Amino acid sequence: MKVGVKLPEVTFHTRVRDESVGGPNPFRWEDKTTADYFAGKRVILFSLPGAFTPTCSTYQLPGYEKGYPEFKDLGIDEIYCMSVNDSFVMNKWAQSQELQNVKVIPDGSGEFTRKMGMLVDKDNLGFGMRSWRYAAVINDGVVEAWFEEPGLMDNCPDDPYGVSSPETVKEYLVEASKASAA
Repeated sequence: MKVGVKLPEVTFHTRVRDESVGGPNPFRWEDKTTADYFAGKRVILFSLPGAFTPTCSTYQLPGYEKGYPEFKDLGIDEIYCMSVNDSFVMNKWAQSQELQNVKVIPDGSGEFTRKMGMLVDKDNLGFGMRSWRYAAVINDGVVEAWFEEPGLMDNCPDDPYGVSSPETVKEYLVEASKASAA
């Protein structure tokens, strides 16, 4: 359980749209830190094995995207999707998913994921090192609630999904909202 843990300080190498660059690919490099994403905000962070993969693209990411208005009503400022993929892949995946609300964070080298203790070997699928599937509610850079799929291991023969689903996180937020109102 990682509740109460402060997120590791890392620098993410991102590509951001900048029309001044011109051409067919108007993006520039922009480094962002853990603080840039998480300081002073209450956010949902969910991490998954890979962009464009079936569970991630069919259920998890679309579920968080569609549920965004409800999450905002429950006190969430942002929703971030992280994967051990580079910024080019994450941006293309966000575009293909037509994201309007969820923002993607590329953890290309896996540094953040490793420091969170969630980096696993997925050589059995030809992926190499990737993130174990999890979600968290992060409040000002500190883990408020943690939702980790069972069976954390290298080369897991299956891809558990449910604990980190948007429905599970929403249940937590609804209960937390009721508790704070009482």
